[in-house]
Amino acid sequence: MSSDLTTGIHDLSFATGEYVLPHTALAAYNGTDIGKYHTGIGQRSMSVPAADEDIVTMAAAAAAPIVARHGAERIRTVVFATESSVDQAKSAGVYVHSLLQLPSACRVVELKQACYAATAALQLAIGLVRRDPSQQVLVIASDVSKYDLDSPGEATQGAAAVAMLIGADPALVRIEEPSGLFTADVMDFWRPNYRETALVDGQQSIAAYLQAVEGTWKDYAEQGGRPPQEFAAFCYHQPFTKMAYKAHRHLLNYCGQATDEDAVERAVKHTTAYNSVIGNSYTASVYLALAALLDQAGDQTGGQDGGLDGRSVGFLSYGSGSVAEFFAGTVVPGYRRHLRTAAHRAAIDRRTPLTYAEYRELHQRSFPADGGDHPTPAQTTGPFRLAALRGHKRLYDTR
Repeated sequence: MSSDLTTGIHDLSFATGEYVLPHTALAAYNGTDIGKYHTGIGQRSMSVPAADEDIVTMAAAAAAPIVARHGAERIRTVVFATESSVDQAKSAGVYVHSLLQLPSACRVVELKQACYAATAALQLAIGLVRRDPSQQVLVIASDVSKYDLDSPGEATQGAAAVAMLIGADPALVRIEEPSGLFTADVMDFWRPNYRETALVDGQQSIAAYLQAVEGTWKDYAEQGGRPPQEFAAFCYHQPFTKMAYKAHRHLLNYCGQATDEDAVERAVKHTTAYNSVIGNSYTASVYLALAALLDQAGDQTGGQDGGLDGRSVGFLSYGSGSVAEFFAGTVVPGYRRHLRTAAHRAAIDRRTPLTYAEYRELHQRSFPADGGDHPTPAQTTGPFRLAALRGHKRLYDTR
């Protein structure tokens, strides 16, 4: 293996749900001042999956354009990261493998650790590629964020999938060493097997996140990482977009750097565009932040001066419970030629707005557990749909 081999993100694509609930509709229902959502947490709307959509259909929709562009011959591993798993034994990635007709000579696994797991998948993929640079790894992060109706977490819900092709000599982002790591046993957010919705201690979760920011950066610095001033931008996990601002302010303060609003805005502002209208997508969130950063910096009408060619980007991946990692990436010169900006914006714009009553009906929908024949209403206009649950088996269709 060549000592100068670079590995990282060669392609990135995302998909989201069929429907969208504007936060104005939620505010009108519960009497909340819209400023609490738009300004307080930085959210404007949330994606809502159709009755025939789930983490598998979103994942396949996100990954299909990557397979179409690059082919599947070199994909020998699929790593599916989620905390919305549809089965306790079978990886959701196996369904995606079938829907995309990937080669049978392929390993498929599912990883779980709250919102962090996609970064574990990325690091696993990099290790596999370094062992054999001729292969590529398909990493998929797909989640549906779901809290109890009328709970404080309801306004942060969302749904999306991000697919990334990891390989040698990447076209988008070269992932650097080292990583800063942190784990602490806290109960800030969790979902027992017997619950369909997550439980969260909001204040403790924010405190645990900020503790992880300190812990990962401390380890990153001790491992010889870059100083904060070398980064052009920072992609944070965004349970709500204002958390990215809070986290970066905390990091700058911890590092003894100036925490003025301009410094925070420059580092974070281009990373929040997609999360602010999709909502929390758990494992996909930090990579939606990357997609937004690359797409906006590549937009000649509103991007950063000079773009991101050759610039360093920091990543803070946090998963409640808690596990976190800070690492760096260098944006590959010429990355704009490989972006999917128009497709990403189309995925957001295609969503059909819901009334609060329609959203509530979808939220309360669940499959009976009797093993009977339970077809789903044909609602999605996407390329894949969950057709039925029959004999305890999930059946998917390709359009």
